Parts: sequence; C-alpha cells; structure tokens
Amino acid sequence: MFVDTAKIEVKAGDGGNGMVAYRREKYVPMGGPAGGDGGRGGDVVFIVDDGLRTLMDFRYQRHFRASAGENGRPKSQHGANAEDLVVRVPPGTVVRDALTIELIADLTVHGQRAIIAKGGRGGRGNARFASARNKAPDMAERGEPGQQREVLLELKLLADAGLVGFPSVGKSTLLSVVSAARPKVADYHFTTLTPHLGVVSVDGERSFVLADLPGLIEGAHAGHGLGHEFLRHIERTKVLVHVIDMGASEGRDPAADYHAIARELVAYNEILARRPQVVAANKMDIPEASEHLKDFREALPDVEIIPISAATGLGVDVLMRRVADLVVTQGNVEQVAAQQTEEEVVYRAPPERLQYVISRDQDTYVVESAELDRLVAMTQFDQYDAVKRFQAIMRRSGVDNALRARGAKDGDTIRVGDMEFDFVE
Repeated sequence: MFVDTAKIEVKAGDGGNGMVAYRREKYVPMGGPAGGDGGRGGDVVFIVDDGLRTLMDFRYQRHFRASAGENGRPKSQHGANAEDLVVRVPPGTVVRDALTIELIADLTVHGQRAIIAKGGRGGRGNARFASARNKAPDMAERGEPGQQREVLLELKLLADAGLVGFPSVGKSTLLSVVSAARPKVADYHFTTLTPHLGVVSVDGERSFVLADLPGLIEGAHAGHGLGHEFLRHIERTKVLVHVIDMGASEGRDPAADYHAIARELVAYNEILARRPQVVAANKMDIPEASEHLKDFREALPDVEIIPISAATGLGVDVLMRRVADLVVTQGNVEQVAAQQTEEEVVYRAPPERLQYVISRDQDTYVVESAELDRLVAMTQFDQYDAVKRFQAIMRRSGVDNALRARGAKDGDTIRVGDMEFDFVE
C-alpha cells in the first residue's frame, strides 16, 4: 500500500535532574557543594533513507519518544546524556507542525538529518549555584522537559519525469511498457489511485525515474477528485509528460484536455507552468487518431508533440529519448526539490527580555510565558533556596510589578505554568 501522509507525535527526552550533594571526605572540613548536573535528553531526529518509498511505517507507530538524560551524581559527576532517537523517512518527506502548519524540515537527500524535537538540557546541581554570598546552596534544578509536538508528514515523490493526464488516457500502460513497474491497467476511470514509480533505461546508457500519477479532473487544484493527493507529487518532477488520448475516446477533445490539464497545474503552482513539457499523443493505433492529431497540431502549434501508441510500442522509444534529454538539462532532482521549498527554516534568536502576558481566570491571575513555564518545570519548590531564586527572577523580570499594576494584592492566587502560589508583598 502506498501511504503519502501521516500524523504522528514526537517527544524528546527530558533532561536529568541536578543533584544536591556535599563533599564528605574525612580530611575536608566543611566540604562544599558537590552535586553534579543532569544529562541532556535525547533529540528526535529524522534521517532520510533511500530504501524507503512510502510512509507506511507511520500507520502502525504514531508515537516516538526519546530517552531522558541521567540524573546528576555526587562528587560533581555529570549524568550521562541520552541517545538521540533516529526515525527513518523516505526521500521527499516534508515535515510540518500540526498546530501551526509551519515548515520544520524538507528532507530530500539520502542521509539528510533534521532535529524535529529538541531534548531538554540537564538540570544544574548545587555545585553550580555556589557564590561568594551563598557558599553552600541547598538547591538543584530539575531537568528541562523535552520538546513535544504533533507533526504532519507529507511525501512528495522525487521522480525525474511525471506522466500527467486525464483518467484512462494510457499513463499506466505507458509506464508498464517502458519500465519494470506494473501498475494496475484496466478500461475504467481512476484505475490508478496512487503514484507508481519505474526506472526507464534509454539505449542502455542513460536512465531516469518516471512516475505514473493519478488522473486529473477539473477542479483538482481545489482538491476535487484526487486533487492535492495527486498534485503534491508533481511538484518535485523535473519534466512533465502530458499523455493525451488522440483517439478521442468517450467523445473527448484532445486540445480541450490539454488546456484543462495546463489550467489545473498553473492554478495549483505557477512554477509548474515553467517546467519542460512534452505531449505524448497516445493511442495513435486508433484509425481516427491521425485526423485528431492534425487538428491538435493546428490548435497548439508551439507545443512539442510526439505521436505514440503505448499498446503497440509506436514512437515510445523516441518519446523516452526526448524525455531523457530534457531530464539531463534540468540537473539533479534534489536541486529541483530544493527550489520547491515554500519557506526557509531559519533559527530565530530568543528575545533578550522575558516575554509574558498576564490575564485573569476568575479570581486567579495567570502569567503566560514559555520561559517562565520552563522555569517552573525546572524548579524544585520543596527546596528553600530554589524558591528564593524563583522569587528573585520574578522580581527582576518585572512580573511582580506587572501583577501589582493589574491589581494583584497580598494573598491573591497567581498561576504560572502548572504551579499556583499566593502573591506576597
């Protein structure tokens, strides 16, 4: 079964907890703090594997969780970092955040790697908090939670050339003739419901990957019929082969079919209109096809047309040689894929000042801030020194004054992340 979309959940590993410990050697009086840091949690990493062709594996496993880092140890020993969780995906996989639809990675080249969820850093042990004012801090951080997110996977085939056309024009028959691929062939519409790939060898010297793509219908760019299920795969192809039924089966007009296909491609992505294209005038073994071909040439004088019959083999070799020539002139398929990236994924530096929003939930003041949520998750509130540090950060960041400005008074309930506490003047 060909599967080209999937929705999964990934969870990076949490950082290990820092440790509170002190030196206890016999001849070291008043030994100082010696709690080690926790180890880093494992990342969830996607890597491209050329041996995969579909997203089938993600139908049966939808949750991927990396390991947590080890906790810190005495004698200032650092906990071990966790191994990254490696998930293999086929070339042509696009990864998006399921909530925001933001592009995370566009994976096209064998061995290409992308961190999809970042592991949490290890919490600091009490040895890291020693200072001239507090030489024996009785506090340590919890490990930072690993990133958790739902992601959408979308496969866009990496083929050199793609066969496009209305249903039942002979695309599957043509692919089966020129390659070892065996798509289903029958005399009814939408016989092909999923893309098929075949390797075409030309003159024993050149080869290219040819894709048989499901048939188009009017309105495909808007999602009608197979719609985007078809059109996403054509974005990566370097050369388009329009397969036209010159036998005019079912009363079709070959020129009208060509224009309809062209409109759908342009409406979906204008870049497709600039791709090298060639028309395969198929079914020339039908008696009326010659007359229809003459009319077609008159209607489209600027279009490159190669008459063929997939059923008898007429002109097929000529067509494949021409496609091979066009493929060579278009360069590497991964370069074409790179040109189709909708947006560049860039690192965004965090803001210099802590960002937060204060709102009311009945009698509770709610402070929303990703930075403070992370601080809450990493603070051990059963440690006096840790609570004092948290309070100091709230004061220095201006949250205390902002709460007062919103009307918070002594004893009011404040919520930050999963923690609720009383406001104290």
